[in-house]
Amino acid sequence: MTTGQWVLIGAAGLAVAFGLWRARTDGRFRGTRGSQTSEAGERESEFPTEVSLLTGTVYADQLGEKGTLLQFSSAFCAPCRATRRTLEEVSALVPDVTHVEVDAESQLELVRRLGVLRTPTTLVLDGQGREVTRAAGAPTKQQVLQALGRLP
Repeated sequence: MTTGQWVLIGAAGLAVAFGLWRARTDGRFRGTRGSQTSEAGERESEFPTEVSLLTGTVYADQLGEKGTLLQFSSAFCAPCRATRRTLEEVSALVPDVTHVEVDAESQLELVRRLGVLRTPTTLVLDGQGREVTRAAGAPTKQQVLQALGRLP
């Protein structure tokens, strides 16, 4: 085999490995930097006096009483449309939970401040607007419901 063929085989192998990893992790909710578990097994914030992530934004008054599904999307993002439908369904099912969609392109300061790297990204916020968990990619309805179960 020639060197070019080996390079092609290596590149194809890396592409397949990346695709499998991406399919496995896409849309899964993960813990957030600002939370930890106490000795009693309860979630407690690392910064208990932390204010809402949305303070000072046009979205500050849109928080749900129990929680908020904060979705970052962009105009040409196909998975964003599916995520919007999923989050709207869940917010209709779960009382006191709202869905807020943020156009990432027009809110770059907020995107940078919250460390959003891709769209769609969904943050689950508690009633005070603090981040509980987040998912990059399109989560399923079941994944969103499980993430809401982490709310205090």
